Amino acid sequence: MMRVSFVALCVVALAVVIFSSETRTAEAKTCNPTKLLPCMSALTSSSPPSTSCCSRLKEQQPCLCGYIKNPALKKYVDNPNAKRVASTCGVPYPKC
Repeated sequence: MMRVSFVALCVVALAVVIFSSETRTAEAKTCNPTKLLPCMSALTSSSPPSTSCCSRLKEQQPCLCGYIKNPALKKYVDNPNAKRVASTCGVPYPKC
């Protein structure tokens, strides 16, 4: 009886690991900094973000810390204009 319970527990633990890995993989596939191209003018000037920019920013919100940590993207995502755009779009600026 004890052995059956242990095996059942192992199976449940394995299922949790597998499903959580799939979730992370699915999230990682959605991270695409090129989807933020509608925000480029707002990020590089004082122009207000477009509706398209805000919707894309909301979609990419879980990816922002990864973009900040990327040296090629950091200058666009970690600057005062990016914080202004995020605020205007109602997206909390990440604390990574």
